[in-house]
Parts: sequence; C-alpha cells; structure tokens
Amino acid sequence: MPYPKFDRSKLSILPLDERVSDIDLSVMVDPEAPPPPFENPKLDAVADAVVRSKKLGASSILMYGAHVIRSGCGPWMIKLAENGLVTHFATNGAGSIHDFEFSLKGYTCESVAKYISEGQFGLWKETGIINDILRDGVRDGLGAGEAIGRYIWENDLPYKKYSVLGNAYRLGIPATVHIGVGNDIIHEHPNCDGAVLGEASYTDFLVYANSIAGLEHGTFLNFGSAVAGPEVYLKCLAMARNVARREGRSIYDITTAVFDLLDIEDDDYSVTPPKSDPRYYFRPWKTILARTTADGGKSFYVRGTHRETLPNLAKKIFDRYGL
Repeated sequence: MPYPKFDRSKLSILPLDERVSDIDLSVMVDPEAPPPPFENPKLDAVADAVVRSKKLGASSILMYGAHVIRSGCGPWMIKLAENGLVTHFATNGAGSIHDFEFSLKGYTCESVAKYISEGQFGLWKETGIINDILRDGVRDGLGAGEAIGRYIWENDLPYKKYSVLGNAYRLGIPATVHIGVGNDIIHEHPNCDGAVLGEASYTDFLVYANSIAGLEHGTFLNFGSAVAGPEVYLKCLAMARNVARREGRSIYDITTAVFDLLDIEDDDYSVTPPKSDPRYYFRPWKTILARTTADGGKSFYVRGTHRETLPNLAKKIFDRYGL
C-alpha cells in the first residue's frame, strides 16, 4: 500500500513582491567596462584554448553553478556566446531559477535563514511559473533550458537582455539545465510534476552529451559547479567516448578549467589526490582536472570569485579577437 504523501494544496504561496530579495540588477558586471582587477597567468592559457577550439570548430562548453548568475556575470557570458566563443551553456536547476527571476523581476535570491524559519522559503507564485514552462516545453519536445529560454525571450520579459538562457535561445545555441529532483524551490510547488522534471532534464542530458561529443580539440570550463558540473560531464563524456571509439575516433585532446575557491593552486591537480586527503571529495578536481584529461588533455585550476575570474577570462579571449 503506498505511503501517505504531503498535501501540497495546503501550502501558502505568496507573490514575489512580498519577498525580501537580496540581489538586484545592480550586481550585473558590464562587459563594455574593464573587468574587476584580477591576475592569474593560467587565464592566458585557458583563453588560448578557447580561441583554438573556435578555430578548429570544436565545442566550447561553459558549465556554471547558480552563484555565477547571482554574481552578475550573465552579460559577459552572453557576449561570449554572441561571438561564437561559447557553444553551449549548462547549469543546475538553481541557475535557471535565478536567471528566470532576474528576467522577470530584476531581482533574485532570498534569505534562507529568514524564510526557512517562517516556512516560506521558495514558496513564491511567480517562480512556480517555471513548472508550467517546463510542462509546455516537454509537450513541444524541448529540454528544460530551451523551454525556459524560449519563454523568457518570446514573452519579452522586462529584463531579458540579462538572461543567459533567453539569449542562448535567441542565438540558437544549447543551454541545458541539469535538475536534481528535490533540489530546487520550484519542486515544493503544487504545480510541479516529477515526470515533467525528469523528461525535461533528461532531454537536456542528451543534448549535453551531443555537445560533449564535439570536445576533441575543445574546451570545458566549469565555474563553481561542485556536483552537477563534474558528475553530468563525466557520464556524457563516457557516452561520447564509447561511440567515438567504435567509430575509430578519439576525444582526448580536451582542455578543462575549473574556477572555484578551494586552495589547490600549488598542487599537481592533474593527479587525483589520495582518499586520505579530504580534497579527494572535491569532484571538480578528481573528475574534471585529473581523470577526464589523463589521456592527453590539459587542465587548469584558477582560484577566485566568479566576478573576478569569468570577466577577466572573457576579456582575454575578446582581446585575442580584437573585440
């Protein structure tokens, strides 16, 4: 006999205008202005790799956690895509939620401490629209990222120019959302359908795998995604290499770069740390920097905040193109 389930019809869902939001559009970093001061010699090598990938027609993938959007880096990411220097964006569910809220309201992010105490965390009407957007997207055969991007762009949301998903849709490049069921605030809502989440995200998984299949001579950049980024990349690369091997091809000449806050600058991060080292459990190191480049690729680790690292990397890439 099935166990009893929580009755979502009893929930109180409030308008976003009643929420105290922590971040607004003032956080956006202008791609036409000089980036925040930051120096790291590895940025030059990563920038060269991105330029090489473009010249060779290989994938240039940017995987990012939600904090990248919250840090205001969207305009720089959009400019990279507009110039063909990123061919695929990928994020987790939270990344798409912040993108949508920025596009709709010009603000995002709530105090978890405040609203979990009140029992109101995540329960905001307009944010729940995403569940309906995903349902419509699945009906049309779209993945989560394209469905949300389409809604943002075609419904002319007030701040769509800041939306990574919306502009990816405009530019016709894939932007995929890799959802963990129960991870995101929209999963609390009465209109959330687990089957829709699964189908939308699995479609994006296959779209992502198709882009990963183009990573020979390509570049994989991971900004602050500690779990979804390395784990989804790992499975997609296994699939891509399986097919490539059967077809007499290889996908080993990959340049990977991880941008995060863990202090591993002085280590040889091309080698997985031992299990006795707590840093072994930092997935971006063992998966992105070590294991998936062990057969001929290159890897780089850059420590810094997203507002420092992403704009400065983008600026170096643009300089090489005279942009």
